[in-house]
This record gives sequence, C-alpha cells and structure tokens, in this order.
Amino acid sequence: MAFEAHLEELKIRKDHALRMGGKEKLAARRAQGVLNARERIDYLLDAGSFIESGLLATSHRPEARDKSPADGKVAGYGTVQGRPIALVSNDFTVLGASSSVVNGKKIKHVKQVANDSGMPLVLLGESAGARMPDRMGAAGRAILGQDPIEYLRDRRTPWVSALLGSCYGSSTWYACLSDFVVMRKGATMAVASSRVTALAIRQPVDAEELGGWKLHTGTTGRVDLAVDTDEQALDAVKKFLSYLPSHNGEPPPRAAVPEGSDEPITRILDLVPESRTQVYDSREVVKCVLDASSMFELKERFGKSLVTALGRVNGHTVGVIANNPKFRGGAIDVDACAKATSFLVLCDSFNVPIIFLVDQPGFLIGLEGEKRGAPGRIMNWMNALSLTSVPRISITMRKNYGQAYLNMGGGRNSDEAAAWPSADFGFMDPGTGVNVLYGLRQEDDPERFRQLVNQIAQDSAPWPLAGLYETQAIIDPRETRSYLKDILRVRFRQTTNGIGEHRLRCWPTSY
Repeated sequence: MAFEAHLEELKIRKDHALRMGGKEKLAARRAQGVLNARERIDYLLDAGSFIESGLLATSHRPEARDKSPADGKVAGYGTVQGRPIALVSNDFTVLGASSSVVNGKKIKHVKQVANDSGMPLVLLGESAGARMPDRMGAAGRAILGQDPIEYLRDRRTPWVSALLGSCYGSSTWYACLSDFVVMRKGATMAVASSRVTALAIRQPVDAEELGGWKLHTGTTGRVDLAVDTDEQALDAVKKFLSYLPSHNGEPPPRAAVPEGSDEPITRILDLVPESRTQVYDSREVVKCVLDASSMFELKERFGKSLVTALGRVNGHTVGVIANNPKFRGGAIDVDACAKATSFLVLCDSFNVPIIFLVDQPGFLIGLEGEKRGAPGRIMNWMNALSLTSVPRISITMRKNYGQAYLNMGGGRNSDEAAAWPSADFGFMDPGTGVNVLYGLRQEDDPERFRQLVNQIAQDSAPWPLAGLYETQAIIDPRETRSYLKDILRVRFRQTTNGIGEHRLRCWPTSY
C-alpha cells in the first residue's frame, strides 16, 4: 500500500504540473487564438516524440511552490521531421514565465545536452522578465553570474528563437543569441516592458514602438521573419531547421530535387534588363537559380538592397547573397553590410556554401552612413569573408563597382568567380567616371562624352578580366544553374566531407 501511495502522489503532482496556470488562463489564451506552451510543443514536434525534463520543478521559494508548476518553463527533447532537437517553451500562464533560480537551471541543462548531443536548440519565447523575489537583495545578486558561459555563443549547434508574446529578460537575450528568429505580429521584444521603461524614462511608451515586429524586422534587424500566427511561426522554425545540420560536425541534409527545377533558368534573360540603370527584383533571379520552391529569405525588410537567403542547388543547402537593384539601385548601405556579415557567420558556422549574385553600383555614400560607422561595417564584412572556410562562388551579372567588388567575392575573395557577358567591372558608372577623370559633363560635349563613356565601358567589360584569369568563366546567363551544380560538386572537396573550419563560430551575434 505504501508504494501505491507514492504512485498516487506522483500522479497528483504530474496532473498539477500539466494543468499549468489553470483553466481560466488557458481558456483566455484560446479565446485570443494563441497557443499555450504545451500546445506549441505538440505542434512543433513529431507526434509522441516529446521527452520532458523537469515536469515537477517548482519555485524554490516556499510561498510560490504550489503556484509554479514546471516553474513556468516546459523543457525537454523531441524530434522535428525525424531529427532530434532540444527545446524550452515558456509558459506565460505560470508567473509570466519569469526567469527564476530553478527554471534557469532547466535552461542550462537543456542547452548543455543540446551541445553535448549535437542537437539544435529551440526556444519558444514569451516571458515577463526576471522574477523579482528571486533577484532582489544580496541573495538575488548571488545567483547571477554562476554560469560564466551562460551567454556564450560558440555555434556548436543551431539555435532558433520564436517570439510569441511579450518577450523580456531571457527571451530577449536568447533571441539575440540565436541563428534564426521568427516573431508573431503582436509580440514584443525589449530589454524591459513598456511599463517598466515608461517608469524609467518618465514618459509614455508604446509597446509596439518599443519592441514590435516592424522595429525588429526593419530597423534593428534582430528578427529574420514576422508572421501572423503561432502556427506559422512554428512552421518557419521547422523550415529553417530543414536547411541546417543538427550540429557543426556534419554537412546539411540533402533534399530531393523537385521536378521542373531546371526550367525557370531558361527565362532568366526576361528577368534581368540589359541596361545597367534599369531596376528589377533579384529575388526572382535567385528563385531561378535554386531548386524549385527552396528559397527561404532571411531579414527581408532589413538592408533591402541586399538579399540573403537559404536554398538548395541540386538538393544541397546553399546560402545566397544577392544585390537587389529594386532598392536603392542595389547600393549597399550600413544595414546591408551588417546583414551580409551575419549571414556569412551563419553559413560558415554550419557548413553552408555561399553564392554571390552580383549587381551593385558600390556602397551608398552619404552623411547618414558615415555617422553610423559605414567604414567599420564594410571592414567587418571583409574580415568575416576572409575567415570564411566554406566554398564561396561569385557570379557577376551586371555592375560590380568599387571596393564592394571585394566584399561581393571579387578577386581572391571567392574560390570560383564567373561572369555573364553583360558584366561591368568598372570602378564606378562610366558616365560618372568621365566626369571624375576628365571633368566633362554630357551637356558640355555630347559626342566626346559618348566616346569616353564607350571607352571606359570597354575597359570594364569581362573579357580583359577573363584574359588575366581573374575570373574563371564567362557563362551564358541561362547556364548559371548548371554551372553552379557543377562547380559546387567540385568545390565540395575543399572541405572535409563538407565540414568547414568554423573560424566564425564565436563571432558576436550583434552588429
């Protein structure tokens, strides 16, 4: 009977933990159309695969033990599309999923298991920040900093964060350390809540302006993708993970090549205007080059003159960095520099070859860029590119001007360089070059101006560069996809079974 009593107590304690914050709070979430912490896990993981760690954890403070089931964070392991992951799902119905002594131990343990076992870590964020009774006074200070590598990001495995509500404290910190961040519209991410911030600065603060999706996708660049629902956010997590290896000691998984993937490239000449000054959306070019429906763009609203996207070529994961003349004529600004650098870090850390699709008039010149440290951002990009050990392939489509020629893989900054016959390797636009070199404007002498423009343009054509073997191939634009398939197969051997050296693995996660 004694043993049966123990089993009955176990059942009671489990039932209590699984009730989370209670029927009323769970019903309120359902009415809002928002999933709770356990529903999010059920949606993300393969059915029946969840192994929970710390179900019976509670606050260490006696007065809070009965009202802190699982201590506000549901943690454990499972599989996504058959591949193991570790995860923490914040339960906002329990004390606002606030960070405490005990649930901090849960996060630390799951992180360690993910690193040691080679599993991605997924963090489903929604939290009110620090639990004040745990953090106040000398005892509260003593619990901080007990783990000196709590915020070390060494990219042994991919980290993914989904921001699914009010996210302050640990949800913010781990989002800023993650390789991919998706945010549900209506969620917020900031150092502290709008209420706390308003008290600190003594003026009203709007939560959306403080940390909403428009701010973080368009201004800070901290969020890669914004979606409308929890389910869409979790689908994005699954999709991102499908491109990456489980850990940095293996190549990314290979996928089947969808039927018809070689067809869109045949229409490439209809997408890219011959005139250097005519704009187009390079994302359509990226789609033609990649396997059908495999393009997964990151940071679409940030640094928009540059496209960064994961995708596949012949079933193999690649990363694409493409200039986009649709925005600012493709001129590279400070945000685009930060975007490119963070993408290089992601690809090099997880063995993803990089493809540059180049059509850029140089860096955006102006006071704003200089005030924001443009030269430093440009050199950060070059530093990261110099440390990159995965295959780098550049294809110049039209313009490739100035210092940005090097940032976009020019010279020996790519392992293989190709160009379309339309490529222009000038230092600047030929018309501007005539003005700088000769002090001549078109209205001064139209015929002389035209002759000098043609002369500069001829000097900048791809043929002299190919003659010097500074580009290894001039290709028909319609051969771009087949060229990439062939050269990636060759260059795969420059790494050890597809594994790079990961020299960027500890690169700072902010920029």
